[in-house]
Amino acid sequence: MDEPKPAGRSGHERRRRRVALLVVLVLFFLVAGGMVAAIGRYRGCKEPPAANGTKVTFEVPTGASGRDVAERLAQRGLVRCGGFVGNLLLRDTGKANRILAGSYDLAVGLSLDQIVAALTTPPPPVPTVRLTVPEGLRIRTTYPGERSISSEVHEQTGISAKRFARLAESGRYDLPLYLPKGTSAEGFLFPDTYQLVKHGLTANVVIRQMLQQFETVATQLDLVGGAKRLGLTPYQVVIVASMIEREAQVEQDRPKIASVIYNRLARHMTLGIDATLLYDDPSPDGRLTTPDLKTDTPYNTRINLGLPPTPIASPGEASLDAALHPDATNYLYYVACPPDGPGVHRFAQTYAEHLRNVKACLG
Repeated sequence: MDEPKPAGRSGHERRRRRVALLVVLVLFFLVAGGMVAAIGRYRGCKEPPAANGTKVTFEVPTGASGRDVAERLAQRGLVRCGGFVGNLLLRDTGKANRILAGSYDLAVGLSLDQIVAALTTPPPPVPTVRLTVPEGLRIRTTYPGERSISSEVHEQTGISAKRFARLAESGRYDLPLYLPKGTSAEGFLFPDTYQLVKHGLTANVVIRQMLQQFETVATQLDLVGGAKRLGLTPYQVVIVASMIEREAQVEQDRPKIASVIYNRLARHMTLGIDATLLYDDPSPDGRLTTPDLKTDTPYNTRINLGLPPTPIASPGEASLDAALHPDATNYLYYVACPPDGPGVHRFAQTYAEHLRNVKACLG
């Protein structure tokens, strides 16, 4: 005989089923409602903001992610939504990973597709001017036909040579660690090849670019620390480097010529470097006459002790490095020696040895 079922059990189970069904229905409608709301938000975010005739400068930093760009677009009012939805919309374009760093002028009211098209299109090439300034030139041309930094700038960019020279020598530029304020930029316009933006190119722009390059190279060479070890100022090292640049014609001679300069300074001997007098040539023609050699100017290192008052040319990196790292020698003299090779110098410790070198090299 079957056991009788407890009273009210079937009614309790029916109530449980109804409650479960109700919960399922509520969850269904909540999910459905959320999906409808999400779809509505998605569609709303996809619509561009109302056009108002204004343009916004929009910056894309190097390394910015798609999420970063979407958020920035929303912050600048160029799209309606950032965050998750904004990032999703951006990825839906299929170009989120092709966005280019740069600065863009975007009109408010553009569609996201139009914005992304702008952000993924490389900008047109900017017209530039190539300027090459060789080592060993001075700022100003002093006699007809002399190459100078100002003449090279004029020939390659069209900038007035006179205007360039006046500005470079004006003393308005300085490099706090290297070039004292109120001093001509002679020796500090770094010889190099520059790619300069053509639009708005002026003498001031060129000078600042060349000074900036000098600062970059000087930092790499530790000009400040090296000068201190030599017991000189950075400006004095540039003076030495400028003389090396004008005297040396082959690489292996640079540190040897540097050693001669420092050895003679240490012995309180005149440097006897004619390139310094040519910088202040009494009869500016690119040659030195016998009367020129006797002219008493601060740049005549045949008769005046010490360094000339300023650099005499713009030295390149190799000459700056040689001025900072002279060879350890006892040399006090050198002479150009064509039999030893083009541009090669022969060095000597004594004057008698030097005279023998002069005879052997120059006849």
